[in-house]
Amino acid sequence: MEIEVLITEKPLVISPIPFPLRGEEGAVIEFWGVARLMERGQQIAGLEYEAYRPMAEKILYEIAEELSKKYPCQKIEIQHRVGTVKVGEPSLFLRIFSKHRMEAFQLAQEYVDRLKAEVPIWKHPLVAAFSSPRP
Repeated sequence: MEIEVLITEKPLVISPIPFPLRGEEGAVIEFWGVARLMERGQQIAGLEYEAYRPMAEKILYEIAEELSKKYPCQKIEIQHRVGTVKVGEPSLFLRIFSKHRMEAFQLAQEYVDRLKAEVPIWKHPLVAAFSSPRP
């Protein structure tokens, strides 16, 4: 089982899926977490992410390792942005290579839920600047 973890200040750059695969995988799923326009009922310009990087990388890896035992898979790739992420830009990428689609979907759901609850990565909304209409 292979796990790749990256926390970066740069826009996420995702390598293409290396088709043909080895033949063990029957499913490859991807999840993109994208900054949306509204946060807690308020329009925003983006999100500012900060992380305690050494611990965040360690926990991201440990969650992947633990969940890969519960939901067997061949590979998990995780990338998370820190710094400013504008509305419409991705802040999280998760790709799972698995024998079966159900295990891959379940792993992805639980991974994202645990990431939000356990990993020391914090987001702060950037309030959208509005100009008042001219008379």
